This record gives sequence, C-alpha cells and structure tokens, in this order.
Amino acid sequence: MPGSGALLHQCPLLLPQNREGTAYQGFITAQGRDFHIRILLPMDFQLQNARIECSWYLKKILHGYQHILKQEIALKNTRDLHIPWPPEYYSCLVRDLEILGWNKVAHVDTGFTTIKLKAEDSCGRQHLITLKLNAKYPAEPPECFVDFPVQFAVSWMPQNSLIDIYNQFLAALESLKEFWDAMDEIDGKTWVLEPEQPTRSATARRIAIGNNVSVNIEVDPQHPNMLPECYFLGADHVVNPLRIKLNSNMHLWDPEISLLQNLKDLLEIDFPSRAILEKSDFAKDCGICYAYRLAGATPDQVCDDPRCGQPFHQACLYEWLQGLPSSRQSFNVIFGECPYCNKPLTLKSSTKKL
Repeated sequence: MPGSGALLHQCPLLLPQNREGTAYQGFITAQGRDFHIRILLPMDFQLQNARIECSWYLKKILHGYQHILKQEIALKNTRDLHIPWPPEYYSCLVRDLEILGWNKVAHVDTGFTTIKLKAEDSCGRQHLITLKLNAKYPAEPPECFVDFPVQFAVSWMPQNSLIDIYNQFLAALESLKEFWDAMDEIDGKTWVLEPEQPTRSATARRIAIGNNVSVNIEVDPQHPNMLPECYFLGADHVVNPLRIKLNSNMHLWDPEISLLQNLKDLLEIDFPSRAILEKSDFAKDCGICYAYRLAGATPDQVCDDPRCGQPFHQACLYEWLQGLPSSRQSFNVIFGECPYCNKPLTLKSSTKKL
C-alpha cells in the first residue's frame, strides 16, 4: 500500500489485517481522543474506492472526507450497536502481542477479542490455543481453549499475561509429548476404526485385530506408558483367547517400551494394517441395516457361531432382539436369536449406542 509506512507511523495502533495490505483496523487519535476505525482498500489501492468504518462521531469529525466514507455495516437493530472497548484495552493487547511476537499469532478477529496463538512441540506437531478476551484485560485473564485431553484442560488455570499463558501452553505441550507419541504410533501403524479422525484430545482408540474383531483402549494421558483399559469386541470364540492372553501376560508389561509394542507382546499378535485388512473380508456391513457405518459407529457385535460370524451394530441388534416375539429380557440383558443362523444371542441393553 503506497504510504502505508507513514500511515502506520502516524497511527501505530492501526494494524494490518491481511498480507495484501488491503485491510487495516485499530485506533486513530483525533481532537485528543482515540477512535476505533477500520479501513478497507480495493486490490488496486485506489483511495477513492476505499471504505472506512467508524463511529458516527468520528465520521462527523472526518466530514470533509465523505467521498471515501462508505459505511456498509449491517445492524440488526439499534440495540445491537457495538460500543468499542476502552482504548487502553487495545493498546495493552497490542503491546503484549508485540512482546510475545507476531510470528506466534495465527489469527486475530476483527474485534481484537479472539486470538489464536500457534506453537510447535518438540516433535514438530502443530498446536493452537484460542483466547477469548474481555474488556477488563489484562486485569482479568482470558478464557482459554485447547485441544487437550479433558484432564489437562480442566486443571489448567492460566495467568493474566499473554506471555504467562503462552509459556504454560508450551509446558503443557511437553507434558503431553509421551501421550501423543503413543497415540501417533497407534494411528500410523494400525487400522483405527474409531474415531475416524482422532483429535489431540481423544484418549480412546478402537483398533482392528482381524475379521470382525477389535479392541477398544482408553489411554491415561498422564500415564500413557501404563496398561490402558482394554475392551474386546467380536465373537466370544475369538475374543476369549485374547482376554486370556491379556490377563496371563499382564506381568510382562514394560513401561520402558511403547504402548503399541506392549499390546503386541501381551496379546501375542501383530496388529494388521488397514491395507491388509481391506483386502480381506474384514469391513463387512451390518447384517441388519446393511451399512458399515451407522452414526459414525462400525459393527461391533458378532454372532458367536464360527460358521456364521455375521457382524451387527449394537443399536441395530438391540432393536432387532427387542422386536422378536421369542426374545426375553432379564435386568439389563436381552436374549434372542441371530437373524441369520438362529444361534442364541445375548446383548447387554446398557451397551446400546448410536
């Protein structure tokens, strides 16, 4: 933008909002007062086509420049008029951001009330922290939102200054390094059925083992190298031997080796990759709804008869068994028959999920 250096020198609180230099927002001083203003320029930088957004009072002061004042703010009603926060808020925030470093800022909204800061952990993973500030900043700390496991997000009490918050953010990233290392290895070397796209806060994984057999693990992010909670899904004749191996080999768990390698050693298996399983008959559709995914869930109930082995979604099987005239229910267990081979089936009603 021609003359942008002079503009920023005269108005140090007027900051660029994009790399093209076509949008500026901040404060200017007029008649001894600071006023909030937003300047939008066309791509050709023709000032006669510029748009300035500001208060009516500032517009009155700048009356001689009406040819470049094209106020286009759509307001739902007069009660929704935005009253700018105190100028001290913006000057303090900009000062703190300059101290922190603009290279750490990923996003600032047009009102300077929501800021996203970025960081890279020691393994090169990218992370964001979102700060929602209020008009009393820095006297009152902002709300902080991070993609961390809930145990960390709840106990995390940020300090007032952006520097303190950012440093605590970095410390939290390093404290979660081993957890994310373990989960990244599982995501990269196994077929994770659920969740399809794990977030950094996700502590559970459902890992495919074989045809219609999987294990759901719940990892403690504070102790990722310890034995996780394990729940096997599949036909009894397949998962029972896995349960026996897990219980028999539990004493072999070694916190000095990776979570995935420990699971392999205890279960005495090598988790197959997605490419291998997709070539087999692993990803079979539910025998009731004829779909593989139902509201994000994959089939996790299987007929115990090895000659049948038909998989079902929990929700589908629950509704099917409930609708059978011959079915019966005792407490939270419902009894019925497989719709394919008529072998007796049982399902805990408390496990019904969509």
